[in-house]
Amino acid sequence: MMKEFLLFKKKLATITLLGILLGGCIFTNSEPPSNQSNICSIFDAHPDWYNYALESEKKWGTSIAAQIAFIKQESSFRHDIRPPRNKLLGIIPWFRSSSAYGYAQAQDAVWSEYEEERGSLFSRRSHMKYATDFVGWYNKKSQSRLGISQTNIEHLYLAYHEGRGGYKRKTYLKKKLLRKTAKKVSRQTDIFQGQLQACEKKYKCRHFFQVWPICS
Repeated sequence: MMKEFLLFKKKLATITLLGILLGGCIFTNSEPPSNQSNICSIFDAHPDWYNYALESEKKWGTSIAAQIAFIKQESSFRHDIRPPRNKLLGIIPWFRSSSAYGYAQAQDAVWSEYEEERGSLFSRRSHMKYATDFVGWYNKKSQSRLGISQTNIEHLYLAYHEGRGGYKRKTYLKKKLLRKTAKKVSRQTDIFQGQLQACEKKYKCRHFFQVWPICS
């Protein structure tokens, strides 16, 4: 009888967990922020994004401002975006230029590497929690394998865009537009950092279980 009861409890816990996860998928607000030029407005629209980015910063070292600047550049905060399809003969929809998908525009191969290493059963590219974690994880790899400082946003972005192999081969040197974009992401990070200093306090200690000064 006890064994059957424990088995029932285990099944009930599994069903409850699935319900919570499915509920989260249904009710997650995935609308892009209306004002994407101000990180305070972005976090006003999506307070949970601050928590996700903070967690990633603590784990991997990429600043909150840099994570959000990367994701803004990659997807404009659209959770399900993919590259447009190429056109065969100029009119017939054909294959996409890459497998990039989601907030961070992670491609299939590197996302599989991330999932295997992180061991996350429910991770998905269309959720900001995993997008921020992915950006931080990737930049940490770039730091350890390529020697790029976490504060060198321009070159972190070049490695992010070209892949670490491409960065080693310096493929970005032949891509003037990409180099301009990397500088743009670096400037955006600086802007976001300044804005965040003025408003970050209100995103801390906003839950009843967060007690000052532990969460300050």
